[in-house]
Amino acid sequence: MKKFYFLGSCSTCQRILGSLNLAPDFELVDIKKTPIISKELVHLKALSGSYEALFSKRAMLYKELGLKDKNLSEEDYKGYILEHYTFLKRPVLVFGDQIFIGNSAKITEAAITALQNEK
Repeated sequence: MKKFYFLGSCSTCQRILGSLNLAPDFELVDIKKTPIISKELVHLKALSGSYEALFSKRAMLYKELGLKDKNLSEEDYKGYILEHYTFLKRPVLVFGDQIFIGNSAKITEAAITALQNEK
């Protein structure tokens, strides 16, 4: 599987997408236009190890709903991600059996290295 999950209106996602130089066979998924479905999320969880790893605690809704004061379970994280696109930490790059989650420089560099090693 070769997918890049991102938010089209996010300049950080756009910047990272530009730096990755993805091959044409990558599927680009704007999560606002094409919300993630349960089957895809289960696959991402299998690659990442947990739904919490895929969950954005920076989302404005996270604070607005008072989720930072709650003890969320894995099923809670899954439910919130499926409920609203903003809860998926982004961008997410799936490349074979590898997953790269988030926008830190370290993650972006690891993704670039993995992509370059394919060539």
